[in-house]
Formats: sequence, structure tokens, C-alpha cells
Amino acid sequence: MESSTLPAEKFTPKELVTDQDVRWCPGCGDYSILKQAQTVIPDLGIPRENIVFISGIGCSSRFPYYMETYGMHSIHGRATAIASGLKASRPDLSIWIVTGDGDGLSIGGNHTIHLLRRNFNVNILLFNNEIYGLTKGQYSPTSEEGKVTKSTPMGSIDYPFNPVALCLGASATFVARSMDRDPKHLQAILKRANEHKGASFVEIYQNCNVFNDGAFEVFTEKSSKKNETLFMEHGKPLVFGENADKGIRLDGFTPVVVQIGNGVSANDLWIHDEKDRMKAGILSRFFDNPSKPDHLPRPFGVFYVEDRFCYEDKMQVQIDEMKAKRGEGDLDALLRGKETWTVA
Repeated sequence: MESSTLPAEKFTPKELVTDQDVRWCPGCGDYSILKQAQTVIPDLGIPRENIVFISGIGCSSRFPYYMETYGMHSIHGRATAIASGLKASRPDLSIWIVTGDGDGLSIGGNHTIHLLRRNFNVNILLFNNEIYGLTKGQYSPTSEEGKVTKSTPMGSIDYPFNPVALCLGASATFVARSMDRDPKHLQAILKRANEHKGASFVEIYQNCNVFNDGAFEVFTEKSSKKNETLFMEHGKPLVFGENADKGIRLDGFTPVVVQIGNGVSANDLWIHDEKDRMKAGILSRFFDNPSKPDHLPRPFGVFYVEDRFCYEDKMQVQIDEMKAKRGEGDLDALLRGKETWTVA
């Protein structure tokens, strides 16, 4: 009997804690993300020996050291490529890729988009702190325009990546956003990501309290959170505001903030549909600078979900069909190929 068919032995969050000293700066948002992962994973019903965490390079990439599962701390930007190979050879494994905005969107950007379009059944957790933290504070692909850092002393003139829009453009089948300072929401999103069969991409706003402290403060602080965030729920109207008194309505394809009351009810608002790629694209563009007048709130939750075949499943079908036709393969014949040359 294969190990994946055996009942999963129950384990506790404490059993996911390793003997390694956690070497993140005190106050780093990574601590919260680690805690939520260790809280959620024991309830997923997956044998611990079938769980793998793979990371690249960056502060977030220390993650595998702190999870008492199988794991690999790989090379810069290539965690997605290594995870793809592992999933292709061991489709029974539950694979979690931990990356950052620099690791996953700069040197690893190509690998990220190709994994998403291939739709391997893995989970990508992208910790976005809008800075290079491990290398001491250079601007990253998600840093805002005008960002003054050691590598941009006069302010960045790059236009920042919008990770959610990028992934939707790469035909990702599950795209979501959460934050380090909302544990319950993050736990719910991690569970949803695990339930999805296909590549799940979760952007997590993560505070770097040393090199970019307060980058997401407007979305996390009690005094501003309700007015600046839009928590999306499938089948429910897009409502936000201190007293849940504001909502989003579509004027054609243009989102408009409206005040609920005076003839406008929740039933008149945009109803969130996770299966609607067109509207997910519009929501991904709720990306205004919060200091801009008349800006839209920042969405959190699941933007889009799609059922589509997984790469490793189709690959196995091809292998099985070939075996049925020709039997076991001949590696020597494969390496020789169909074309030969005689060199005089």
C-alpha cells in the first residue's frame, strides 16, 4: 500500500517546531506567518512525511529550517523550478514554496510565471515586504515609486510589480492575498490554497520592521484598516468602511465607491464571484497609493479560482500511454535520439 493511501497520523502544531533557533529580527512579520502555517497544517489531513517546504534565498527562505517536515533551502529564484521537478516525480507530496518579492519576482520571476501557467499542484506563499531585507535594504520589484533606499538614494524610478495582476496574467488558477497581522484571515487563506488542486498563489503582506517598517500599516492598524481594506467573500457584496457603510459598484467596467443608504443597499453592489476572471482582473487593479485622494480600498481574500488540469497529471497520462504502446522505455535509445551522423 502506498504511503499516501494510509490514514494520516495526527500531529500537533508543536510537533512542527524544529530545534533550530529562529533567526529573524525581533518583530518581523515572518514569525506570524510561521505560526499560522504551523497552526493550519496539522488539520489538513496530510501525513507529515508527505509535506515538503522549498525556498529560495531571502529572509523568508529560512522557513524550511523551522518546519519539522521535509524541506529544501534552494538557490535564488529557483525554488519554483525545483518544486516543479519534485512534483513531477512525486505527485503524492504536498509541496509548499516559500519565496519573497525579490526572490520570486526578480531573479525568479520567469520561473514563477511558468509554474503558474503549467499549473503544478503546489502552493506558493510569496512574502511581500516591498524591500530586500536579507541584503540590508535595497529596493525590490514591489517597492513603490520614489522609494529611497541604499540602491536608490534619489528615489526609485521603477514602476512596481502588482503581484496579483502578474499572476492572473500568467493564467494562475488560484490567486489570493492576505497579511501577517490578520492571523485568522491568513489561516483561512492557507486552508483554501491547500484545498485547491492546481498552483495556488498567495501574496502575504509582511512587515520588515528593520528596513521597511510600516509599509502596510494603513491596512493593518485598527484606526485605518476598515476604511482601507476590502475583504472579499464569494457570493457576497463588496462592502467596507468603519461601519460597513461603503461599497463597490461597477459603472460599466469602472469600479466606483458608493455610500450605502439613501437609496443604495448592499443588494445594489458588486457581488464577488471567484470564478469571474474578468472581474478578478479589475479587482487586482485596486492598487492605488493609499495617500492618493479618492483611492480604492486594497482587496484581500481570494481573487480567482479555476479548475484546470495539472501538469503532473497530464505528464503521467503521456507516460502511461507510451508504456502501453512500447513497454518500458530504453534510456540509451532516448539519448541517442532518432538522428545520427557519421563523421569522416
